[in-house]
Amino acid sequence: MPGSLHRNVQRRSVNSGISLFQQKKVVKAKSMSSSYMSWRSSGTNRRPTQPTNTSKNRGTIYPDLNQDPTPKPVIHFLAFALIIFLGLLQFLPASHFRHPSDPHRNWVPFNSHSSPSPTVKLAVDEDDGLIHIVSWMQCLDLKVLVVLANSTLSSSRYPDLLHFHFFTPQGDKDKVSFYKLKVLFPHSNLELHGQEKVKEIIKRASSEAEYDSLNLEEIAPFIIPSVHQSLTKFIYVSPNLILMGRIEELTGIDLSAHAAAAAEDCSNRLNSYVSLDVLDAIQRSASKPWITVTPYVKDACMPGLSLLLINGKKLEEFLEAVLWWSKVLNWSDRFLVFSLPLSDKRNPAIGLALYNRYLKLSNSWLVKEPASVDTIEKSMITHYDGPKIVCSEFGNDTIPGSSHGNLWIKYLPSMSNQILGS
Repeated sequence: MPGSLHRNVQRRSVNSGISLFQQKKVVKAKSMSSSYMSWRSSGTNRRPTQPTNTSKNRGTIYPDLNQDPTPKPVIHFLAFALIIFLGLLQFLPASHFRHPSDPHRNWVPFNSHSSPSPTVKLAVDEDDGLIHIVSWMQCLDLKVLVVLANSTLSSSRYPDLLHFHFFTPQGDKDKVSFYKLKVLFPHSNLELHGQEKVKEIIKRASSEAEYDSLNLEEIAPFIIPSVHQSLTKFIYVSPNLILMGRIEELTGIDLSAHAAAAAEDCSNRLNSYVSLDVLDAIQRSASKPWITVTPYVKDACMPGLSLLLINGKKLEEFLEAVLWWSKVLNWSDRFLVFSLPLSDKRNPAIGLALYNRYLKLSNSWLVKEPASVDTIEKSMITHYDGPKIVCSEFGNDTIPGSSHGNLWIKYLPSMSNQILGS
């Protein structure tokens, strides 16, 4: 009994020790858990809280409703074709231009009345790429030449391409006149040429009476290519003109089949100078290469000789044709009998020699009188309206002409009075 009691007491003490140990272990675990929770809560309080649902800030996305529309392949093809079409339009030649003196800047068509040929380089020399402009002056008047040159340069889109050739009585021997022109136009290409060789060719081919009846300003442009081989293609401009149109527009005209190009002057018709019966009789009795096979039109307009495009390669026998027509029509006798002044010596022989051999330019290149502002704005070219020197019939003396307009003042450089004199 006492032994069993002792064993029971030992078993209780062991159980009580075990329970005490377990209680201590539970208390220690609780204390560690509470300390861990307190540390975690304090760490959580130190950091900012991140939103858990970011999709609410951006809004709801519906992929099946917000997709970009896909265009049809036909739309792509049409857009590409439109781009190609607009690109090709850039290669079309210009059809209109704005005149520099037009205050309203209206669009004017290019040569609407002439046969367009935009690909031909007529008056541009193939070697140097310049546009050669020729003028012939019986007696030197520098102020007239200055207005002609300045109006041409100021109206041109490419003034650097213009090359002036002025044929004057003294030509390159007149160094003073050349230097005066160079002072006024330092960056321009210009030359002074003599007239002796051209006059010599005409004198050798004609009699004295025929030579005196010719207006050299009209016939000389057709003889110049035989003297100056480099001037086979050029634009001839009478010195008493003011150019308001762009002269480079004339370089696009094809002269491959014509000796010259000129505007028709219908204020002077063929029947005003020669009878149609006379022309019919000449056709029946003579056989020359410059006589047309078809009947002459009695009221045909005469070519304007103040502005010409010359193709020297097609001027074979031209001088011979002019002299032959003058002889057949007795023009030299008529000139001597009626004593026509130089300005009225319009020889129909030149018009007959050019009959069916010249290309008709647009009417806008016909020289018009500066009668009104309306006429000036619509014209490409007009007569010089300032004071000028005319040749005297009694030698080399000159007399001043009267001024009857003020358009020329617009094209007179500011230093002209100091360089040329008043």
